[in-house]
Amino acid sequence: MSGGSSIGRPTLDRLPLRPRVALAESGAMAALLLGSFREFVRRPGTYGRDTVEALWIVVRRCALPLAISVFVLGFGALGVEAGVVLDAIGSPDRTGGVYVTAAVREIATWVTAMVVAGVAGTAACADLGARRIREELDALEVLGIPAIRLVVPWVVALTIATPLLLLVAVAACLLSGVLAVAVLYDTTLSAFFATFTANFAAPEIYGSLAKTAIFGAIIAAVCCHKGLHAKGGPQGVGRAVNQAVVIAFAALWIVNFVLTSIILALFPELQGLR
Repeated sequence: MSGGSSIGRPTLDRLPLRPRVALAESGAMAALLLGSFREFVRRPGTYGRDTVEALWIVVRRCALPLAISVFVLGFGALGVEAGVVLDAIGSPDRTGGVYVTAAVREIATWVTAMVVAGVAGTAACADLGARRIREELDALEVLGIPAIRLVVPWVVALTIATPLLLLVAVAACLLSGVLAVAVLYDTTLSAFFATFTANFAAPEIYGSLAKTAIFGAIIAAVCCHKGLHAKGGPQGVGRAVNQAVVIAFAALWIVNFVLTSIILALFPELQGLR
């Protein structure tokens, strides 16, 4: 009988502790994200001002470090290293096509997600975590105000701001390419822009915008969940922020690979240089 008593147990209970906790947390994050969007759709006017304030915080804190990071990475990794290879084979004008496939598709989206998670995501986690350890959230719940009302502005703001910041990243990366071509190689800017526009397709930018919107939602779900469940005083808030950043980075790397593979499968013309 003892062996047969486990037949009716849920499959989740049979997993080791750590995978079980990870799955439970992932489900809680997804439920928080869906609940936030549902709450915003039901009462959008209630969150208008708070969402705009959160959106301004995200853009103001992330725009400059994002532009600098993408410019330096684009100039070094693409302008110098890739440009040297193309110059050696006598095709420095093809640098424009490289900037489409590498910069717009990968570097701009990836660095945007990393900066938003490291700057804005930590701010959301720390804000909610501080409210939790000061028992502000408990007081609100006693008054009948659910804590999700403090989460909704962050979720909507991060989901909207991340694609907007992607445009800043693309502009900064393109500027780094223009500077690299003008300073380092014996070619013209018109040749650079010709190969750039020849390889630039609408699915490229639309796919990147969709990816970064999903990235923003993932960052919001992870960081807000960790902030809401912070415990152990100020040190607990610090631990929650660290955990949120690590989990968000790992999730973004996995999701980025999956989404990029889907985009390339749906639009095979993006797989080669033209």
